[in-house]
Amino acid sequence: MPNPSQSVPPLTPPRVADHLALELLNTVFVLNGELVDSLQNDKDVLRWLADIGWPVKDNLANSKPDTLLHSARTLREAIRKLVETRKAGKRADVAHFNAFLAESESNLKLLPGKGGTLNLEREWKQRTPEEILAPVAEAAAELLATGDFNLVRHCEDSECVLWFYDRTRSHHRRWCSMATCGNRNKVAAFRQRQQLTR
Repeated sequence: MPNPSQSVPPLTPPRVADHLALELLNTVFVLNGELVDSLQNDKDVLRWLADIGWPVKDNLANSKPDTLLHSARTLREAIRKLVETRKAGKRADVAHFNAFLAESESNLKLLPGKGGTLNLEREWKQRTPEEILAPVAEAAAELLATGDFNLVRHCEDSECVLWFYDRTRSHHRRWCSMATCGNRNKVAAFRQRQQLTR
């Protein structure tokens, strides 16, 4: 996947993947016919993490600028390569990805629940960019190891680059979104049928 170099104002990537790891892949998307990367700096990565439900304490004050951005893009492309390799049914080289996973540090903690019950939650350290991104990396590892890759799909629109996990009951989802790619393709198919009947 090419890494778009154009600078864009903060963009919100589409939330259509239905899986955390695939949502990271979808931070690169097509907008007005151009491939754009919504992650342009550390703040964009922090904003994206908050949007997907992983709020992060901004512990980057002592880090070089864009270290989180570099780590997020590196993780994204490692996940993309592994997803594409796994989807193609080929053997994947996981050494680089495992090195990323090894950087995470987490622990379990108990939280009081309703009626005297206890809930178990995992808490990640957030001292380095790799630790900040560890929940995403772990979600990707779980997807790669245990996910049903018949349900991991690339949008069927030829100009779309988005991925999704098909959680529909019938498992016949073809488009990243019916409102965009699905509708555009249905209209194009309708027009083509109309031309054939004339």
